[in-house]
Amino acid sequence: MVNETPTETKATPNLRAAQVYAMAGVCVVAGLGFGYLLRRPQTPAQPAAIAAAAPILPGGANAAEMPKLVEVRPLSATPTQPPAAAVRSPHTGGAANGGRMPSLEEMKHMADKQAAPLIEKLKADPNNGALLVQVGGIYHSTHQFAEAAVYYGKAVQVEPKNVDFRTKLAISLYRGGDVDGAIAQLNHALSIDPKNANALFNLGMIRLQGKQDGKGALAAWQLLLKSNPQLTPDRKAAVLKLMADVMTTLGEEQAKTRSAQP
Repeated sequence: MVNETPTETKATPNLRAAQVYAMAGVCVVAGLGFGYLLRRPQTPAQPAAIAAAAPILPGGANAAEMPKLVEVRPLSATPTQPPAAAVRSPHTGGAANGGRMPSLEEMKHMADKQAAPLIEKLKADPNNGALLVQVGGIYHSTHQFAEAAVYYGKAVQVEPKNVDFRTKLAISLYRGGDVDGAIAQLNHALSIDPKNANALFNLGMIRLQGKQDGKGALAAWQLLLKSNPQLTPDRKAAVLKLMADVMTTLGEEQAKTRSAQP
């Protein structure tokens, strides 16, 4: 289901990524996150800690009850290993592999063992959307995005109008490198619920990060603010800060273009 990472577009290659991604990091620390967005991978070693990723997949999220945004880093950044202490064994609760970061193969093994009881239940109840999403969450949190997308995709087939399920599927597709597939799922989700805050926020972030489309990100976030007046002040401020940074950078890019013209 996950395609190869598409070639980045060059429409606005110098968006002020440092400021935008720094703001996303602030959202993590302050607990102001809006959605399920996770940085798209570049190498097998992923920078977001498993411990941070694991709890971001609750059911029934809405504009007033949105889970934390997992830290987003620039696509051009060199991936680094997360702190070993952040990686916990799903069985013992302690640091995995003697304190070192496990490989993707080891994380896959951990996920398979953790998911096995749920997969066994699915044999008797294959159309249980909640179980399918739980399994998808296990694989997503251990960076097995292709497997996660498979289970989220099955959940969407069971409940095609479930916007929360589609948002989860979109993020696994994005983390697996399928930017266009992720955007398509979010657009489908918004055709069901045009005001969904999670879908709108993540659509903006994926357009900004995956497509370098600052204008597309602004459009999604403007609609988010307009259609969700109930957002708490801190969440509204976080979106406005992201928008301000993008608008500033777009203005700088336009000024450079004009000055370069003869």
